Amino acid sequence: MSAVKHLPPDLLPDSHLLKPEHHEFRARLRRYLAEHVEPVWAEYEAHERFPRDILKDMAKEGFLGIPFPKEYGGMGLDSLSLAMAIEEFSRAWGSLGIIMAAHIGLGSSPIWNWGNEEQKRKYLVPLARGERMGGYGLTEPQAGSDSGATKTNARFDGTHWILNGAKAWCTNATEAFSYVVSAVTDGDKGKGSGISAFIVEKDFPGFSFGKKEDKMGLRASATGVLLFDNCKVPAENLLGEEGQGFKYFMKTLDGGRITIGAMALGLGYAALEEAVKAVVGENYTKDLWAHEYKLAPLAEIATELAAARQMIYNAAITKDLQPRWTQDGAMAKWFASEVAMRATDRLVTYMAERGLEMNSKFSSAFRDAKLCTIGEGTNEICRVVIARELLKGYQPA
Repeated sequence: MSAVKHLPPDLLPDSHLLKPEHHEFRARLRRYLAEHVEPVWAEYEAHERFPRDILKDMAKEGFLGIPFPKEYGGMGLDSLSLAMAIEEFSRAWGSLGIIMAAHIGLGSSPIWNWGNEEQKRKYLVPLARGERMGGYGLTEPQAGSDSGATKTNARFDGTHWILNGAKAWCTNATEAFSYVVSAVTDGDKGKGSGISAFIVEKDFPGFSFGKKEDKMGLRASATGVLLFDNCKVPAENLLGEEGQGFKYFMKTLDGGRITIGAMALGLGYAALEEAVKAVVGENYTKDLWAHEYKLAPLAEIATELAAARQMIYNAAITKDLQPRWTQDGAMAKWFASEVAMRATDRLVTYMAERGLEMNSKFSSAFRDAKLCTIGEGTNEICRVVIARELLKGYQPA
């Protein structure tokens, strides 16, 4: 496969939030994706083929450990770089974007944030190097948006934690080596309390997989059920402090909302980019006034995507600078996912028969974008979070 010499310019306005190293990193990502991913993504997606070989190659570039320190196998980059990367991965291929967002933000970040040194060396290092994939288990069949209603439980037998229960809609299910999961360790403390976090390896006794979900979009990503039947988890695989898991998982979702927002942005951008290519090919640029009606939707979509990008980038920077970024992440995720749904919906219609083709960028992005309104807290939940933060932050004069 020949190297890509020329890349199309960024369609959205430049951001003052980006430093030269961020622009260089984006160019590096785009060159890599243009050469290694964009020529083959449709085949993987059509056959629902998990991209193990692509991920193995991406690991050589360091892309599976972008935000983690170099001493733990990562690239040592900031949260803004991670958001940009998820945006670009998703622009090239939605399934790759969700795989990477789950691996880094959900399956690896909790270990970096709350793991002890031994856990970081044993689990985070191979995850950051891309030698292994990470997964996450929070959602349950009876507790989708209500994470405090977790029923999966864990009891300590003196040497091991014994887990029983199930987790639903887990990204990278069957493909990950380790999973960060929640379980109730003290049921007497009430809803949302007494929940702990554990690192579970795929080969632990009593751990298995249920059905693989047959999804409308993101077909090449593995999404399924995790089953725990007296699953034996070593005592040292308790992540952080016992009973603090709910706090850990909510903090993880705060960060995950930024990456899901970035994913939505990438999907919306991908569809817009294809539409712009088509319009330029029709040579409308000679007389814009004559085609104002035809071009107006592109202007509106690009403006909304530009606003979403600024919110996401700002939230990513806030994550690195402030101890709390709950409102920033929820706003960015909610707005970007709503924008992506509007953009992809309009562009499918805009492109008519091309928009309806099964593996066109338009239809693929439209199907994939719906996940962004649901994952890491539905948009209904995000509105509650935003409103709660608004009221909490108001101090009467």
